[in-house]
Amino acid sequence: MSPPTPIDRLLAPSAVAVVGASARPGSFGERLAIEALRSSGVRRVDLVHPTHGEVLGRRTAPSLADLDEAPDLVLMGVPDRLVPDQLATARDLGAGGAVVFGSVPGQADDVRAAGAGLALVGGGCMGFVNPVDGVRALGYLERDELSPGPIALVTHSGSLFSALLRTHRRLDYALAVSSGQELGLTAGDYVAWALERPETRVVGLFLETVRDAATLRQALAQALERDVPVVALTVGSSAAGRSLVTAHSGAIAGDDAGWEALFASYGVHRTRDLEEFVDTLELFAIGRRIRRPAAGIATVHDSGAERTLVADVAEAEGVPFATLVESTCRAVGELLDPGLVVANPLDVWGRGADTETLFTACLDAVAADPGVDAVALAVDLVEEYDGDDSYPRAVAAAAKHTDKPVVVLSTMPAAIDQAQARALRDEGIAVLEGARSGLRALGHLRDHADRPPVPGVVAGSPGGLLREGWLDAASTLAVIARAGLATVPTLPAVSRDDVVRAAAEVGYPLVLKTDEPGIDHRARVGGVVVGVADETALLAAYDDLAARLGPRVALQPMVRGRAELALGVVTDPQVGPLVLVAHGGSRIEELAARAVALPEAVLADPRRLVDRLAGVPDEARQLLADAARAVARLTLDLGPTVTALDINPMILTADGLVAVDALVERSGP
Repeated sequence: MSPPTPIDRLLAPSAVAVVGASARPGSFGERLAIEALRSSGVRRVDLVHPTHGEVLGRRTAPSLADLDEAPDLVLMGVPDRLVPDQLATARDLGAGGAVVFGSVPGQADDVRAAGAGLALVGGGCMGFVNPVDGVRALGYLERDELSPGPIALVTHSGSLFSALLRTHRRLDYALAVSSGQELGLTAGDYVAWALERPETRVVGLFLETVRDAATLRQALAQALERDVPVVALTVGSSAAGRSLVTAHSGAIAGDDAGWEALFASYGVHRTRDLEEFVDTLELFAIGRRIRRPAAGIATVHDSGAERTLVADVAEAEGVPFATLVESTCRAVGELLDPGLVVANPLDVWGRGADTETLFTACLDAVAADPGVDAVALAVDLVEEYDGDDSYPRAVAAAAKHTDKPVVVLSTMPAAIDQAQARALRDEGIAVLEGARSGLRALGHLRDHADRPPVPGVVAGSPGGLLREGWLDAASTLAVIARAGLATVPTLPAVSRDDVVRAAAEVGYPLVLKTDEPGIDHRARVGGVVVGVADETALLAAYDDLAARLGPRVALQPMVRGRAELALGVVTDPQVGPLVLVAHGGSRIEELAARAVALPEAVLADPRRLVDRLAGVPDEARQLLADAARAVARLTLDLGPTVTALDINPMILTADGLVAVDALVERSGP
């Protein structure tokens, strides 16, 4: 067996040292020591303080250097100014890792240097728990029982970390980490470690930024390959962190493009808010899956009004209901009171007689339908003052009769009887708390059946694709053509005689456009003249452009088609290059409809990217996918020399997609 790595020793330690353990009641050092001593799986806990000879009834060591055994994990309960020296001592002793709870303002570089070789959590964090191995590395007091479970959680928010450990749902974790500023380990490191543990069935990420994109991408690829769902919630998207690009694609990519591309490329389930995040985590943690794409759900209700509410929300969120087959409709119809209509979603409340038997039978019937892939008992699950537990008993019985996901969906979370909910969760039945969040969670369960292929690691091979210096229109389109895209013939000109000669070769009608350096968006400055029909019109148009913008122009034949599309590349400062598809033409920014993905993911499955863009003509989808694959390959070949690429428009003609304009933005002069 290979020796444990630093991160192994950090997250699953045998020996722990608490530096700054305090005898002062209510102090941070006391809380830190209390939690460390409650770590049932840790063999040895040493308390360190220079003057307190005894803490919590245990003798202390005056310094780390006085310990007779190198700790696997060191918990830093000292003032920020002392952290670098204590880390250096821990490193020299041969410790495995440390948790820095303080925010260490102005000392980030010192902390990194002192902690070199250590697996480092923080700074500015709440610590971590590993319930599987009985480890509590916390700077605050947590509830006594932290049961091991299937969720691996990494959060940049310390307050959310503690809140997620304390929800009334009692979510159970294989690992939960408050990663803070990530001066050492980053989110991807924790995810990769958790994925090696058999207990981990779902990963939850609450992220403010990406500090190590390569490590995170490797971990997400590992999760995708192992079919471990990853559920993410992000905050803090803003224009301030975006690259300053002038290409159209950069302008419309939006502050969220990096997250969107990263998550779409690795099949990460992105949630909008904490309610959806927690519902989705709970649902995946149960373990039952939808196994086919384009699946449909069924819901069984005790209220016609709430049935309508759920139907409205499901339609708005794109969660489809299954169409019940005839045999299911007959079976359900025989169970219902007169006047009730058999439909999905299904209201079965009539006279209210024998509720448990009726609801169990109806749940069984819809669960057996071949078109139904998940079933929800959509009731409020309120406290019953007469002790009636018909609903929990009915859904528990139905869950035993099928291997499909069976859940409770409450439209009124504030009214949920927590005793009933807890009993259902103990039986492995998710209780989803909210119509919108619960339906979106079911949508994520459905989407997981259509995971993308694992993006490969693709090396670029530039081969002189991009020459030095400014690229005119013809040269830019030549780069695109060498990548495999069809382009319109483009001839440069710098004088009246040049344009006449070029027009003779191009033919009328033609397009005349300015080609002056520094003018990236010709249409905005009146730099494009279309439908030039003859030499007289040509010279008049050229004289105007030359006088206003300069003598350099480009001539192209007129290309007419049925649709205009666009392809682009934009560089996200955290994630890297993204391939973008959009509707093209002069209104590209106005329309702002686009989809983005990592170039490696586009190489693996370009059609998946295109199918996320609504409104593309059917006959253009595969053509655009082929072009996107070529641009993805070009992006990797060009590497960091280019920060943005804009091919707009690409015109759909009878012969295919033709690129008529392009812009390359370099990373340097």
